[in-house]
Amino acid sequence: MPRATGYSRCTWAVAPQGARAVMDPAFSGFRVPHSTRSSPWRPRTDLRRCMAGGPSGAPHFWFPKAFRPKPGWPGGAASLQIGGMTMLLADIGGTNARFALLEGESYTPPVNLPLSGFTGIIAAIADFLGGRPPPAAAVLAVAGPVQQNRVTLTNRDWVVDGAEIAAVLGIGRVRVVNDFAAFSWSLPHLSGADLHPLGGGTGAPGEPMAVLGPGTGLGVGAFLPPDRVLVTEGGHASLAAHDAREAAVVEWLRARHGHVSAERLLSGQGIENIHAALSALDDVAAEPLEAATLTARGLSGECRVCLEALEMFCAQLGSVAGDLALLYGARGGVYVAGGICPRFPEFLAASRFRARFEAKGRFRDWLAPIPAHLIMRPDAAMLGLAALAQQG
Repeated sequence: MPRATGYSRCTWAVAPQGARAVMDPAFSGFRVPHSTRSSPWRPRTDLRRCMAGGPSGAPHFWFPKAFRPKPGWPGGAASLQIGGMTMLLADIGGTNARFALLEGESYTPPVNLPLSGFTGIIAAIADFLGGRPPPAAAVLAVAGPVQQNRVTLTNRDWVVDGAEIAAVLGIGRVRVVNDFAAFSWSLPHLSGADLHPLGGGTGAPGEPMAVLGPGTGLGVGAFLPPDRVLVTEGGHASLAAHDAREAAVVEWLRARHGHVSAERLLSGQGIENIHAALSALDDVAAEPLEAATLTARGLSGECRVCLEALEMFCAQLGSVAGDLALLYGARGGVYVAGGICPRFPEFLAASRFRARFEAKGRFRDWLAPIPAHLIMRPDAAMLGLAALAQQG
């Protein structure tokens, strides 16, 4: 029987009833239990499970790294690939979804699809796949809390159910994770042009890394070395005001929504909420503006209230980022993700973000060396999904 030494990757497969193992001259050995299970072949890369003998009652094999199945095997050579099966990756937000195919260690250029054109996520996935064969597996990152491989999109009345998607589309296995699990997995792999600096020093090696991302909502997560992520619904935690002006905005929002979470201010809708509150507090007759419009007007200086709304957004973002550094012990760094802030990286870096990040009283000196970064890489979630998929 082959030993684990020298076997960097292995695959177990469920074989068709009565299938015969084929000996290859370059193959040092194998083990096949007497019991068998029905077809089809189902490859899965998982060293620990392989070394443990595979699932109960299933035939299992140890293959050297260079091994490939023979064309005459049941299902042909394409039926079993060592670390080479095609996987679907999907980053599903409240407004858009990005799709790609992972083959080996690289993935195809992500394709962006607006979700407004589909009746549900299965229709969107089917549209992306087109005439392609169903992938062997899929990992879907979804904006919302995941329970039992199922999630309801927080900002869209859709259910994303891994078991249902697998059954309808013929995908071998579908895993559903929170979208900020994907961002969290990406953090150790980001560098250089992927990031825009937001102050601080160099991240401490081997220490936790936190991420938050204003977009349709506010996501929060963390990477815990060496190989764990922690995702929470921290975006719905209560928001703290830091001065009288912010307190007035929070109170105005509380009168309308009851609970004022961080997401009420730190999201696309949040920027609109801040603008509406400031206009009302100053008795300014201001038309309702979408986040992109008021951001553009604030950056150009043509609208005073828009500029103040954007400044308050950046300040509060820094405060919450500093809170996460304390809560997660994130001395490896704090990262800002999402689709809003990459539109104004220089403005964010020059804003009160960093001052408020460190404004934690007695812990100012503890926070000062912690680096903060704005993620500029548009496919960071895909990068994280690929890293997660390769974990097995």
